[in-house]
Amino acid sequence: MQDIKNRDDVYLLVSSFYAKVRKSEEIGHFFNDTITDWEEHLKKLTDFWESNLFFKAKFKGNPAKAHIKLDQKYHNALQMEHFGNWINLWFETIDSLFEGENANRAKNNARKMASHLYLTLFEAR
Repeated sequence: MQDIKNRDDVYLLVSSFYAKVRKSEEIGHFFNDTITDWEEHLKKLTDFWESNLFFKAKFKGNPAKAHIKLDQKYHNALQMEHFGNWINLWFETIDSLFEGENANRAKNNARKMASHLYLTLFEAR
């Protein structure tokens, strides 16, 4: 296997990951009930992870604000276990497709992001 090297690799990762997320009994409904344009969402998240991994200023958005809004929509139902499910699927997807420095960075950054987002939700409540 090779490392994550470019936008095409990031798109493969993001689209493969969200295919799993959408089927997840634990977290799929949060995404399937909220996202109306999956093509646009995958593009935006590809921008996010390309910016995150390759330090390119492509992503425009506020993940914390989006997750607070989602949590409010579901009456504060998002729990750490949901973020754990998300992380497990993310790691599983990376491990099935890539290995190397950027793959490891994608895992580490996702772990930090999940913790930060959950704490942000908790504070917003």
